[in-house]
Amino acid sequence: MSPETLRYTATHEWAGWQDGLVVVGITKFAVEQLTDIVYIDLPTPGRRVTAGEPFGEIESVKAVSDLYAPISGEVVDVNRSLVDDPTRISADPYGAGWMIKIRPDPGETLDRLLTLEQYQRQIAQAG
Repeated sequence: MSPETLRYTATHEWAGWQDGLVVVGITKFAVEQLTDIVYIDLPTPGRRVTAGEPFGEIESVKAVSDLYAPISGEVVDVNRSLVDDPTRISADPYGAGWMIKIRPDPGETLDRLLTLEQYQRQIAQAG
Protein backbone atom coordinates (compact mmCIF):
# COMPACT_ATOMS: atom_id res chain seq x y z
CA MET A 1 0.00 0.00 0.00
CA SER A 2 1.17 3.51 -0.72
CA PRO A 3 1.81 5.68 2.37
CA GLU A 4 0.19 8.63 0.56
CA THR A 5 -3.19 6.87 0.34
CA LEU A 6 -3.27 5.61 3.93
CA ARG A 7 -4.59 7.15 7.13
CA TYR A 8 -2.69 7.14 10.43
CA THR A 9 -3.26 6.99 14.17
CA ALA A 10 -1.40 9.07 16.74
CA THR A 11 -0.01 5.74 18.02
CA HIS A 12 1.73 4.98 14.66
CA GLU A 13 -0.64 2.46 13.07
CA TRP A 14 -1.69 2.89 9.45
CA ALA A 15 -5.00 1.90 7.86
CA GLY A 16 -6.13 1.63 4.26
CA TRP A 17 -9.10 0.32 2.31
CA GLN A 18 -8.71 -2.83 0.23
CA ASP A 19 -11.68 -4.75 -1.22
CA GLY A 20 -14.11 -3.40 1.38
CA LEU A 21 -11.82 -4.26 4.30
CA VAL A 22 -9.45 -2.08 6.31
CA VAL A 23 -5.85 -3.32 6.26
CA VAL A 24 -3.79 -2.34 9.32
CA GLY A 25 -0.06 -2.19 10.02
CA ILE A 26 2.51 0.03 11.72
CA THR A 27 4.40 2.91 10.15
CA LYS A 28 8.00 2.98 9.03
CA PHE A 29 8.62 5.55 11.78
CA ALA A 30 7.34 3.07 14.41
CA VAL A 31 9.51 0.31 12.95
CA GLU A 32 12.57 2.58 13.14
CA GLN A 33 11.80 3.49 16.76
CA LEU A 34 11.37 -0.16 17.77
CA THR A 35 14.54 -1.29 15.94
CA ASP A 36 14.88 -5.11 15.98
CA ILE A 37 11.40 -6.64 16.16
CA VAL A 38 11.52 -10.08 17.79
CA TYR A 39 7.87 -11.02 18.49
CA ILE A 40 4.32 -10.10 17.55
CA ASP A 41 1.02 -11.16 19.11
CA LEU A 42 -1.96 -10.80 16.78
CA PRO A 43 -5.66 -11.55 17.35
CA THR A 44 -7.47 -14.51 15.86
CA PRO A 45 -9.94 -13.98 13.01
CA GLY A 46 -13.45 -13.41 14.33
CA ARG A 47 -12.33 -11.22 17.21
CA ARG A 48 -13.99 -7.83 17.51
CA VAL A 49 -11.78 -4.78 17.86
CA THR A 50 -12.65 -1.27 19.00
CA ALA A 51 -11.08 1.89 17.63
CA GLY A 52 -8.40 3.14 20.00
CA GLU A 53 -8.21 -0.12 21.94
CA PRO A 54 -5.29 -2.62 21.80
CA PHE A 55 -5.60 -5.53 19.38
CA GLY A 56 -2.15 -7.05 19.95
CA GLU A 57 1.45 -6.48 21.01
CA ILE A 58 4.76 -6.04 19.29
CA GLU A 59 8.07 -6.69 21.01
CA SER A 60 11.51 -5.48 20.05
CA VAL A 61 14.88 -5.69 21.75
CA LYS A 62 13.99 -2.27 23.23
CA ALA A 63 10.38 -2.56 24.42
CA VAL A 64 6.96 -4.20 24.30
CA SER A 65 4.28 -1.98 22.77
CA ASP A 66 0.54 -2.34 22.32
CA LEU A 67 -0.94 -2.23 18.83
CA TYR A 68 -4.12 -0.13 18.61
CA ALA A 69 -7.09 -0.63 16.29
CA PRO A 70 -7.69 2.38 14.04
CA ILE A 71 -11.31 1.37 13.44
CA SER A 72 -13.99 -0.76 15.08
CA GLY A 73 -15.08 -4.03 13.50
CA GLU A 74 -14.30 -7.72 13.12
CA VAL A 75 -10.86 -9.11 12.37
CA VAL A 76 -11.31 -11.25 9.25
CA ASP A 77 -7.69 -11.98 8.34
CA VAL A 78 -4.34 -12.02 10.14
CA ASN A 79 -0.86 -12.02 8.60
CA ARG A 80 0.34 -15.24 10.29
CA SER A 81 3.66 -15.07 8.44
CA LEU A 82 4.65 -12.25 10.83
CA VAL A 83 4.38 -14.59 13.82
CA ASP A 84 7.00 -16.87 12.23
CA ASP A 85 9.14 -14.01 10.92
CA PRO A 86 8.45 -10.62 12.55
CA THR A 87 11.37 -9.06 10.63
CA ARG A 88 9.01 -8.86 7.62
CA ILE A 89 7.45 -5.85 9.36
CA SER A 90 10.79 -4.01 9.25
CA ALA A 91 11.53 -5.01 5.67
CA ASP A 92 8.18 -3.87 4.23
CA PRO A 93 5.90 -2.13 6.78
CA TYR A 94 3.38 -0.98 4.12
CA GLY A 95 3.31 -4.23 2.14
CA ALA A 96 4.29 -7.70 3.37
CA GLY A 97 4.33 -6.31 6.93
CA TRP A 98 0.55 -5.73 7.13
CA MET A 99 -0.90 -7.16 10.34
CA ILE A 100 -4.68 -7.54 10.26
CA LYS A 101 -7.69 -6.95 8.03
CA ILE A 102 -10.87 -5.64 9.63
CA ARG A 103 -14.44 -5.70 8.35
CA PRO A 104 -15.54 -2.32 9.69
CA ASP A 105 -18.75 -1.83 11.62
CA PRO A 106 -21.50 -0.07 9.60
CA GLY A 107 -20.82 3.63 9.30
CA GLU A 108 -17.13 3.38 10.26
CA THR A 109 -14.75 5.46 8.15
CA LEU A 110 -11.11 6.42 8.27
CA ASP A 111 -11.95 10.13 8.09
CA ARG A 112 -11.09 10.83 11.74
CA LEU A 113 -7.57 9.43 11.28
CA LEU A 114 -4.58 11.55 10.30
CA THR A 115 -3.54 12.14 6.71
CA LEU A 116 0.11 11.50 5.83
CA GLU A 117 0.84 15.23 6.07
CA GLN A 118 -0.80 15.49 9.51
CA TYR A 119 1.03 12.37 10.71
CA GLN A 120 4.40 13.69 9.51
CA ARG A 121 3.71 16.99 11.27
CA GLN A 122 2.93 15.08 14.50
CA ILE A 123 6.24 13.18 14.27
CA ALA A 124 8.18 16.38 13.64
CA GLN A 125 6.57 18.11 16.65
CA ALA A 126 7.26 15.13 18.91
CA GLY A 127 10.92 14.98 17.87
